[in-house]
Amino acid sequence: MSVKLLLLCLALLVLVARLLLDWLNLRYQKQHGCELPPLFANRIDVERLRLSNEYSRAKGQLGLIEEGSGGLLMLIFLFSGIFPWYDQLVQSTEVGPVVEGLLFFALLGLVQVLLGIPFSLYRNFVLEARFGFNRMSFGLWCADLLKSLLVGGILFVLLIGGALLLVQAFPLSWWLWVWAFWALLTLFLLYLSPVLIEPLFYKMTPLADESLAEQVRLQLQKVGLQAGKVLQVDASRRSGHSNAYFTGIGRVKRVVFFDTLLEQLNEKEILAVLAHELGHWQCGHIRQRLIQGQLVILACCYGGFLLLQKQSLVGWFGLEQLSFAGQVMLLGWFGSLMGFFWTPVSSWWSRRQERQADSFAVNLVGGGRDLATGLVSLAKENLSQLHPHPLYSRIYYSHPPLLERVAWLERKDG
Repeated sequence: MSVKLLLLCLALLVLVARLLLDWLNLRYQKQHGCELPPLFANRIDVERLRLSNEYSRAKGQLGLIEEGSGGLLMLIFLFSGIFPWYDQLVQSTEVGPVVEGLLFFALLGLVQVLLGIPFSLYRNFVLEARFGFNRMSFGLWCADLLKSLLVGGILFVLLIGGALLLVQAFPLSWWLWVWAFWALLTLFLLYLSPVLIEPLFYKMTPLADESLAEQVRLQLQKVGLQAGKVLQVDASRRSGHSNAYFTGIGRVKRVVFFDTLLEQLNEKEILAVLAHELGHWQCGHIRQRLIQGQLVILACCYGGFLLLQKQSLVGWFGLEQLSFAGQVMLLGWFGSLMGFFWTPVSSWWSRRQERQADSFAVNLVGGGRDLATGLVSLAKENLSQLHPHPLYSRIYYSHPPLLERVAWLERKDG
């Protein structure tokens, strides 16, 4: 059996496994989605649970179609004659390896955007609207798309164009230079995003509730963390979903609350949610994730360098020749296949960090009740799934399932 056929079998196995997991989760949701957990008996009514079940299943069905169609199209592209034909077409432009590489990935990216537009429109203006979440006008959706393309295009030219230039300049050590360039650019974007990119999409203003803003500052001082600003954003212009997050590093760190979250939770619950986010900082999770991510990128750059030096990918696919950009694309695709097998480990590690952040929050606010009630309120307002399939949640969930998490918090409340 040829290597190409083995790769096709592996790709089909991974795609089927992903779709099967999605289907199992949908089936489990259909069977158990309307069961009201005793822990939530006085917190979520039966009608709200029914809506949550319908919403979760509708999202899951759309995701199943999107993932299945996208996976099949990718396999058709790679394992038919389209891929080498496309690669030769781009090379025929004879505009130089750097521009050819940019053109290679830009056209594929454009196709991906175009294929994703119908799903995005349906998700926002049909699915989300049906359940009362979408508040975005078509004009705002178009504006967001154009801004995303503009920002994405600039970052694409910087990341890919810069990397291709380094490959040309340092043919025997480009893996180290590309990694260093991407690492520095990542740190730069952490500084730039809060002050330049995020305001393109949200109007950010100081927290209107002065009492809450003071309590937030006191909580930050309690753990020795200085945030440049405490802000709220007009997320309600786009969606009824809610969130809160930290952004930036160094002097541009800031706490950001969605205005929808401020409407849905009381002050104690908001501070408990903030305490959880503070836990990620104090436990070093942000730093760990940055370091871990950079080490993975470094390993991928070096591994890719070795494979590309030996022209391994060209031989695996039974091709006589392939451009550098084409080989990089195959390398990325192969990495995504291997990533599926790493996903359960990554999810387990993330859930472990979430539990540590919850534990920190419990100690900071003096109990788990406020965080538990806040999570239940958010689940109710966002129609969150309460009954994921156990295997599905083990593989994909970055947070402990809500029922498990709330039960743990309430035990800690004593």
